[in-house]
Amino acid sequence: MTTSKRFFSAKYRSSLLWAAQFTGTGLLLAAIAGGCKTAPPVVQQAAPSKPVIITLGSKDFSTDDFFQSFTKNQAMADSNQRTDLKEYLTLYTNLKLKVVAAEDQGRDTTEAFREELDTYRKQLAQTYMTDKVMIENMAAEAYQRIQQEVNVSHILIPVSEDAAPADTLAAYDQALALRKRVLAGEDFAALAKQYSKDQLSADKGGNLGYVIAFQLTYPLESAAYQTTIGGVSQPVRSRFGYHLVRPTDRRASRGKVHVAHILVRISPNVDKAGEEGAYNRATEIYQRLQNGESFEAVCRELSDDASTRNTGGILAWLEPGRWVPAFEEAAYSLTTPGQYTKPIRTNYGWHIIKLLERKPLESYQELAPALRQKVVTDTRAEVLRQATVQRLRKDYKIDENRPVVSAALAKADSSLLAGKWKAGTPLEPALEGKTLFTINQKPATVNAFFAYVQQKQQPVRKITNGPGAVPAVAMQRYYKRFQDDKLMEAEDANLEKKYPELKALMTEIRDGVLLSQMMEDNVWEKSMTDTLGQRQLYERNKDKYRYPERAVATIIVAANNDVLTQATDMMKQLPYQLRRSSGPMVYEKNQTGMTAALKERLFDVLVALSRNPNYIVEITGSHSPSEADSVSANRLRTVINYLRYNGVPLTRIIEKDEKGFRTGAKTDADHQRVTFQYFSTAKEDVARVLNTRPGQTGPAAITITEGLYAKGAEPLLEGIAWQPDTTTRTVNGKTVQVLISRIEPSRRKTLDEARGTVINEYQAILEKQWLDTLRARYPVKINEDELRKLVK
Repeated sequence: MTTSKRFFSAKYRSSLLWAAQFTGTGLLLAAIAGGCKTAPPVVQQAAPSKPVIITLGSKDFSTDDFFQSFTKNQAMADSNQRTDLKEYLTLYTNLKLKVVAAEDQGRDTTEAFREELDTYRKQLAQTYMTDKVMIENMAAEAYQRIQQEVNVSHILIPVSEDAAPADTLAAYDQALALRKRVLAGEDFAALAKQYSKDQLSADKGGNLGYVIAFQLTYPLESAAYQTTIGGVSQPVRSRFGYHLVRPTDRRASRGKVHVAHILVRISPNVDKAGEEGAYNRATEIYQRLQNGESFEAVCRELSDDASTRNTGGILAWLEPGRWVPAFEEAAYSLTTPGQYTKPIRTNYGWHIIKLLERKPLESYQELAPALRQKVVTDTRAEVLRQATVQRLRKDYKIDENRPVVSAALAKADSSLLAGKWKAGTPLEPALEGKTLFTINQKPATVNAFFAYVQQKQQPVRKITNGPGAVPAVAMQRYYKRFQDDKLMEAEDANLEKKYPELKALMTEIRDGVLLSQMMEDNVWEKSMTDTLGQRQLYERNKDKYRYPERAVATIIVAANNDVLTQATDMMKQLPYQLRRSSGPMVYEKNQTGMTAALKERLFDVLVALSRNPNYIVEITGSHSPSEADSVSANRLRTVINYLRYNGVPLTRIIEKDEKGFRTGAKTDADHQRVTFQYFSTAKEDVARVLNTRPGQTGPAAITITEGLYAKGAEPLLEGIAWQPDTTTRTVNGKTVQVLISRIEPSRRKTLDEARGTVINEYQAILEKQWLDTLRARYPVKINEDELRKLVK
C-alpha cells in the first residue's frame, strides 16, 4: 500500500539514515516505518539564537535555523516542486509543532529512544572515523587482484607476535639470509622443505596453490601480487612469524562455477578395507550415472552429504581458492552444464561433481559494494584502523606518565599468555587510580587499563618450532591497543564539534524518530485500523473514486511473424499446449506397480509442476495388445495416486487412457508406457517455452502481457480502434499483435479497490485535525519583521 506523496516519501541515507526533504506543497519523510507507513520528516533543529522568527507556545525558533532549513531543502527539491518562503514556513511550523508535542510527552527521554538514536549515530560516526578514499582504493585494488589467480609458495620462519625483541630480530635475520640464498641461485622448494615450519606446505616445497585476493592476510597477499614471477619477497611479518613469498605463476580468473555433488564420505581414521569400500561405492554410483540414471535421483538416494542430498547435491557458487584444491580443480575442469566428473578423492571422501552453470567475473560496479564490505572486515581492517590511529596521533596530544606506565606493564606474568591474568584487588597505592596518560585532558587510569586487559585477553597462540611469547611484550601490545582505543573514543566524542554537518544530521534524525512515533500514534495507526472512518469517507466521496473506460487486452511483441504464428497457434485453445513433456514411464509386460526408476520419472513431473504453478499435465496410459484393458487403467491410477499423495490436485491432471491403441506405437514397449504432456493456463508460459527453445540466444523472442488499460496508459494501444478486435502491425522492427477482448466501461470503485486512496485521504484529514489541536495547545506567533527581511 502506498501513502500520499503529500505526506510521505521513502528515502534512505547512508543505507539506514535519512535526510529531510520538502517537495512541492508537501513534506517528504525519510523511510523509518515499513508496510504502508513511511518515516517522519527530518529537519535540522539547531539551538535557537536571536532573532526569533517563530514561537510555538513558549518555545522559540531562530531565523537562522529556519532559513538554513529552507535553503537546504530548496537545494534538494526538484525545481518544479520548490515552495516559496511563506509556504515553507507553514510546513516548517507544522513539523516543529509535532516535535514540541513529542518533547512535552517526554518521548526524547526514554531509554528506547536513546538506544535507537545511539544506533544511528554509530552508523554515521563510522563514515567520519574511517578513510573513505582509502577504502575505495583498497576495493579497487582488490578488484584488480581478483582478476588474476597467483600460484604462490612461501617459507615460514616462526616467531610469536609477542616474542622478545632479540628473538624477533633473529627470526628476521634468518629469513633475510634464506632470501639471499634464493637470490644466489639455491632452489626455493628445497629450502622450504628444509627450513619452513608451515607443516601444511613445507613438504610440498612451500607451495600454497593458486590464491586470489582475500584468501591470505593482506601483507602476504600484497607480497604475492607485487613480487615478480619467480622472484622472492622481502620478509613479511604475520602473527606466525616471517614469510618469504614466491609467486610462480599467474593466470586469469576462472570466474565462478555452480555445481552439485554426490559424496561418499570417508572417516578420518578409516582403515584399508573402509577405503576400498568407499571407492567401490563411488564407482558403482558413477556407473549408474553412466547408465542414464538421473544425477538428482541418485544423489537423493545415495549421497552422504545430508545438507545437500535432498536438493540434488546443489552447492553454493564456487569461487577460486575457497574449496579443497582437488575438488576445486575438478569442478573448474568441467566446461558444459550437465557434465560430471569421475569420482574425485578429497579429505572428505569421494565426490562426483556435476556442473550446473559457469559465469565470468562481474564488473567492478557490480562487485564494489561487496568489496568495500570485505575491505573493512578482513585483515585490511587493521590497516585502515592503523591509518586512522596515525592520523589521530597528530590531532590529539597524548601526555604519558611514564613511571606509572612502566609500573603497570611490569604487572604482566605468565598467566597473561594463558588468558587468565588478573589484577590484584585492591591495587597497590602506587597504581590505584593513577593516570597512565591523558588525551584531550581526559585521563586514562591504571584501573581502566587493567579492566581492559582482563576483558580482552586471550590465550596466546603457541608457535611450533619457534620462539614463544613473553608476558611483558604481550602486555605492551595490550597497552598500545588500549591507547589506540582511547584515541578513537576521543575522536568519536569530538565528532560533532569537528563536523557540524554530523551534528545537524543527528538533530534531523532525532526529530525524525520523534515524528515517526507521533505520526504512528496520531495518524498512521488510526488511518489503517479505523475501517468505519474509512467507509464513511468513502461513502461521502464515492463518486470520485472511479475507473476510467478500460480495454481488456493481450499484447504480444514477437521478433518476427513466424514466432507470432507459433504463439497464436499454441494459444488457440485453453489450456495451452506447450509442446513440452517429461520422459515416459516404460513398463514390463503386465506390470502396473512402481519401481525406483519409474518413481524417478515421476519425480521429474513433480518438479515441473511445483516450479510452474500454472502447468497442467496430461497423463496418457496404454497397454500392448497382449495385455488386458485393465492394465493401462491400473498404470494410470497408480501414477495419479502417487502425484496426489505428493500434493498435486486433480484439477491439474488430465487423464487419458488409450488402452491398446497408442498412436505411432510399433512395438510392445511403445505400448507399455505412461507419457506426460504439459499444458498451461498462463500465456506467460507460452512465451517462456518459445524463449527457451534449443539454439535460442540473445533477447527474448517474444513477450506476452495481459491487462486492463486506460486510454493513454499503454503506447502500443495508441492508434488502434478502441473496440474488441485484433490488430497486427510492425513497431520498431518487431511484430506486435494487440487483441482487445472487451471494453470495460467506466465504473465506480468498490471500497476495497479504492482503499489505498481512501486511507491516504483519511490520513490527511487526521493530520489536519491533529495539527489544529496542536495549534490550540501551542499558539503560533510569527515575527513578521523577520519574515519580511527574508522575503526581501
